[in-house]
Amino acid sequence: MASILLVEDDRTLSDGIVLALERDGHLFTKCYELKSAIGQIRKRTFDLVILDINLPDGSGYSLLSKLRESSGTPVLMLTANDLESDEILGLSMGADDYVTKPFSLLILRTRVNVLLRRKPAQKQDVFETCEYLFDFHRMYYMIHDREIMLNRTEQKLLYLLVKNKGQILTRRQLLESVWENAADSVEENALSVAMNRLRHKVEEDAGRPSFIQTVYGIGYVWREE
Repeated sequence: MASILLVEDDRTLSDGIVLALERDGHLFTKCYELKSAIGQIRKRTFDLVILDINLPDGSGYSLLSKLRESSGTPVLMLTANDLESDEILGLSMGADDYVTKPFSLLILRTRVNVLLRRKPAQKQDVFETCEYLFDFHRMYYMIHDREIMLNRTEQKLLYLLVKNKGQILTRRQLLESVWENAADSVEENALSVAMNRLRHKVEEDAGRPSFIQTVYGIGYVWREE
């Protein structure tokens, strides 16, 4: 099962693509314009993007460019222009495949599945629950649909905690991982200060944290309720 963003303004064609590919168990998010598609890629990670070039409010190339700034998500371009220059431009900008309209839905289905096998989405850097969405690759952090801003130290600490949830991380482990070679010269108080700042941004009640908990005399743990 893959999560696919389909950006196609022709609603009949969009419905046909979904109908053809849903049989493989894929889940679709459909957008009919550039603006809504940009909003979707800012909010979440997809396994594949099927992207029309000619959209009502702009070019699909601009979305491809924005996506390639921070992601290697496979992109299959759709176009009504049977021009070699368009295909060269799309591929040079980072598109993974190119299909010219009109096309066979069977051929599209085959190409989609080839892309998904060749280059699966990298989800190891995404942590998602009903309350949180932490996308460490894109440095995008949401709590209850509200975006929060984290500095680099806070991002590193949060990444270590959620990727090792339920496991106690010692203060020394955190210092050496976050401050790397500078760990010997960094005061341990710096860790306490950084962790306190992180709690105020992530926890509903920083004074009584539900997730980032202190294991006194040892370190910290991300402990889900």
